[in-house]
Amino acid sequence: MMTLSRDQAFDAYEAVRHRLPDAVAPARESRHAQSLGDIADDFDVFLLDAFGVLNIGESAIPGAHERVEALRAADKRVLVVSNAASVPSSDLVGKYRRLGFDFAEEDIVTSRAALSASLNGQSGINWGVMAAEGAMFEDFVGLDATLLGDDAAAFDAFDGFLLVGSAGWTEARQSLLEDALTRRPRPVLVGNPDIVAPRETGLSAEPGHFAHRLADRTGVAPMFFGKPFANIFDLAFSRLGEVDKDRVLMVGDSLHTDILGAQTAGVRSALMTGYGLFAGHDVEAA
Repeated sequence: MMTLSRDQAFDAYEAVRHRLPDAVAPARESRHAQSLGDIADDFDVFLLDAFGVLNIGESAIPGAHERVEALRAADKRVLVVSNAASVPSSDLVGKYRRLGFDFAEEDIVTSRAALSASLNGQSGINWGVMAAEGAMFEDFVGLDATLLGDDAAAFDAFDGFLLVGSAGWTEARQSLLEDALTRRPRPVLVGNPDIVAPRETGLSAEPGHFAHRLADRTGVAPMFFGKPFANIFDLAFSRLGEVDKDRVLMVGDSLHTDILGAQTAGVRSALMTGYGLFAGHDVEAA
């Protein structure tokens, strides 16, 4: 697994600001809160990032389950809004249950679902897919997908590429992909815009990292699905129905995905600093 330091990750996000939605100056001054419980009365809906808010890798963050249940007990609507693309939401239900959470599938909104909705049963396109060995795509209706491997000739045969999971991805495969796109540009759809994700062993390089690299080296402009882009929030609001956006809070650990995404969606945001990307970092001093 390729990893990045916190400083490398932040610099990488800053370097690709031109591909992200424009930042909007906040309408209110920021304030510090010890926990979501301190500000819960101000909101009706909580959109929670997963990595860095609910879990670090395969471990639940201490107290996260209790906070979710406290919000529900106060009649708050709680959705997970995550740049998770490796597996369908139905699989995430089981993962969160193993971590101690109780989320129904309809309460989990993922970048994978946003990508699937965009493809919407398209046929006749042969996609090469960045994903872990054994990855399945039954939730993509009519998708003609083949996992990318180490055969250089195969890269030239695909009509386009889907980047959904970086587990098992190698520098050699990245070079094959970039070379193929240089020879013949084709669509690149990114199911996880994250550059990094917090795990037990550090910050892992995610599909967004490789997407921006290929964009820099080939000139191909990837299409991103997930935070900070509007498509995942549109999906979340379609499940919420009519809500007052001023009483919706996006909670995340990343300025460039969660907080910027909240601005894009027109909702308020809270940056988690105790875990995730900014863990151990003095954000206020910075």
